[in-house]
Amino acid sequence: MEKIILSIVILLFMAPAVVSQEIRWMTMNDALEAQKKKPKKIFLDAYTTWCGPCKLLDKNTFSNEDVIKYINKHYYPVKFNAEGVEVVNYREHTFTNPEYDPLRKGRNSTHQFARAMKITGYPSLVFFDEKGALIGPIPGYRNPHQLELFLKLFVDEDYKKINSPEAFQTYSAGFENEFKVSN
Repeated sequence: MEKIILSIVILLFMAPAVVSQEIRWMTMNDALEAQKKKPKKIFLDAYTTWCGPCKLLDKNTFSNEDVIKYINKHYYPVKFNAEGVEVVNYREHTFTNPEYDPLRKGRNSTHQFARAMKITGYPSLVFFDEKGALIGPIPGYRNPHQLELFLKLFVDEDYKKINSPEAFQTYSAGFENEFKVSN
């Protein structure tokens, strides 16, 4: 009996540490509501259930301790299935996926909100400002260091100073990564 109690006590103490080591994903509707109370940018991961790079992003990037801490601190993180059935209320429009087929395996129809965000591939990382306005999508898989550049680019509002591919190249060449990456 004592071992069971001790095990429960240990689990209770460890539970907050485990929970704090994950990105606190929410829906887009919840993120937009949260912005009304406390303005913060939104970081949206647009994924699909069949997408291999999306799964790698979860496994390799969204599990990184520095990525987790930074996203949870500076953004409202949204996990959005771009071929799912979530109803999104955004800017006085209701977005759905009327062509969704629940019997279909693999690829399904694209959600209206994914189209509105101009998502061209999966995964896509989409950034919104503190008022919910779309800044833009970044398509493709990103490792923790590659994602760090974009996370900080938008939080620090440096993206407003970049007006050409050359300016972005200069910015990224001078960017110094701080996130730790384990091998």
